[in-house]
Amino acid sequence: MGGMSEISAPTGDEYSLWTVWRRDPHRPLAEEDTAGAQRVIDALAETGVTVRGFYDASAMRADADLMIWLHGKVPEDLQRATRELRRTGLLSHLLPTWSGMAVHRDAEFNKAHVPGYLRGEHARRWLVVYPFVRSYEWYLLDDGERRAMLADHGRKGAAFRGVVANTMASFALGDYEWMLPMESDELTELVDMMRELRYTEARRHVREEVPFYTGRRIPLEEVPEVLR
Repeated sequence: MGGMSEISAPTGDEYSLWTVWRRDPHRPLAEEDTAGAQRVIDALAETGVTVRGFYDASAMRADADLMIWLHGKVPEDLQRATRELRRTGLLSHLLPTWSGMAVHRDAEFNKAHVPGYLRGEHARRWLVVYPFVRSYEWYLLDDGERRAMLADHGRKGAAFRGVVANTMASFALGDYEWMLPMESDELTELVDMMRELRYTEARRHVREEVPFYTGRRIPLEEVPEVLR
């Protein structure tokens, strides 16, 4: 996948948090106070929390309008950042649909894998995020058998050069084992890659990989239009 050169993992823990929001039909529309939201974002940056992006998820699913990706070294800072953002006039009328936290750990398919955003990859135009749970048998397989399936899976994924992979661990952080945020400037590349990866032996060892949330990265100034 794009930018898969081996780079040393960052020092310390690195967390990401994805939150998906929907409009509350019983509340008034959002205030168009993007300046107030920007002040919060700037203040968060001073505490080590980065907003990777706001994403227009409207009409992709009936239960989503906006997706936000935060990352930083301290999980409670990401929790606090989410609370502060949702208190802004811009986002206060939204209801939470889904959220997931993950931390950078060795990926099962490649011990040298570092999430793209931690390698300095810039945010791409489209993002898809989905959770992942392996079968009960997966972790009890012979190491060689498991490596062979993962190698095949990796080769198929690597063919999609424009996709930035950000696989992260979420064991004990929720109901899932892994979070898979994939970025690309072309939405169809994400579609084609996900379809191609169905044709692998490793697919036999998937217990859960839903929900999928997909959105187009937008500037803060476009958020009010999405939420009207």
